[in-house]
Amino acid sequence: MLVKPQIRGNICLNAHPVGLAKMMETFKRRTMASRGAMVGAASLSQKKLPKTVLVLGCSMGYGLASRMTAAFGCGADTVGVSFENEPTHKRPASPGWYNNRSFDFLAKSEGLYSVTLNADAFADETRNRVIELAKRDNLVFDQVIYSLASPVRTDPKTGIMYRSAIKPIGKPFIGKTIDLVTYEFHELTVQPATTEEIEATVKVMGGEDWELWIRALGEAGVLAPDCITLAYSYIGPEHSWPIYRDGTIGRAKTHLEETAHRIDESLRTSGGHAYVSINKALVTRSSAVIPVIPLYISALYRIMKEMHLHEDCTDQMIRLYRDRLLAPYIPLDGENRIRMDDWEMRDDVQKLTATQMIYATEANLMLTTDILGFKTDFLQANGFDVPGVDYHARVQYD
Repeated sequence: MLVKPQIRGNICLNAHPVGLAKMMETFKRRTMASRGAMVGAASLSQKKLPKTVLVLGCSMGYGLASRMTAAFGCGADTVGVSFENEPTHKRPASPGWYNNRSFDFLAKSEGLYSVTLNADAFADETRNRVIELAKRDNLVFDQVIYSLASPVRTDPKTGIMYRSAIKPIGKPFIGKTIDLVTYEFHELTVQPATTEEIEATVKVMGGEDWELWIRALGEAGVLAPDCITLAYSYIGPEHSWPIYRDGTIGRAKTHLEETAHRIDESLRTSGGHAYVSINKALVTRSSAVIPVIPLYISALYRIMKEMHLHEDCTDQMIRLYRDRLLAPYIPLDGENRIRMDDWEMRDDVQKLTATQMIYATEANLMLTTDILGFKTDFLQANGFDVPGVDYHARVQYD
């Protein structure tokens, strides 16, 4: 069938299998090109490259980039977990389903162990499946990446389903957003979250599930003594805090960071550690629909590209492994976090970005921001607008 992007409310509702496969090949080449730097960094620091990595939330964004870097940059065997919609004769699968299929093929073509479970990472059953797999194949995880971004979670103890909400706390938030089809500005008002919505967002996006995973893996004896586990978060500029850092998401991320301290304390006695990595703002499903964020990222892209500081998910993860995890010591901020947003949050970058946002209008949007770069990343995450792909050709969904 012919597959064209279906965009509604800044959400892409479908995916292009060929375009996604092409993107995965590009990611593989880029991460394989970093292998020499990874080996060199490990040699200088006298650290070991990761051998066996579990990635929870492996199908897109930072989770996928982490798995790519661990496998093709460091030569690690990997197990991935994500919950994806499979294809039907009427509809393509979710983008992550195609990414996972491509990853397994590419990894095995390089002689790397690769198993991907299409399963609910929040479920105890999935934890048990991973543990059984590890015992069967003699896997001991020396690295666990926690990068889940699901909007819902069912508590495995109570069976209650919780749904996260992207809302401010205390008072309404009013902000501009950009329609990625028409490039028109729209002002959105988001009402404050209820107590129940705040608590639900923490249950879904906080650190509770991360801690359950590390405890279960440790008790099963499939964690290496010196295991490093990472979860990802974001802080951003102050003008985004009412809807982000001071909102429901921020409350959940605070819980995530508090959980990291507890996990770190439990792992430290055997030489392991837990960290939260604060990453750069990039195009994701959620960032495309949060008020202010599309305008901010578009302006940020323009400035960082002009200053030759721009990184996508792959660049960020290569730098995280090479310059942080494999460094003689891991530089941390006062809250024990790894700051991969250091280039984004530079004073000069933030001042210039804020200026571009102030002067941006519908009439000059192409000149004041990199909205086209934002949209390209948005489309390519779903397999569209990928160079070298014939979008007039018919494709099979499976």
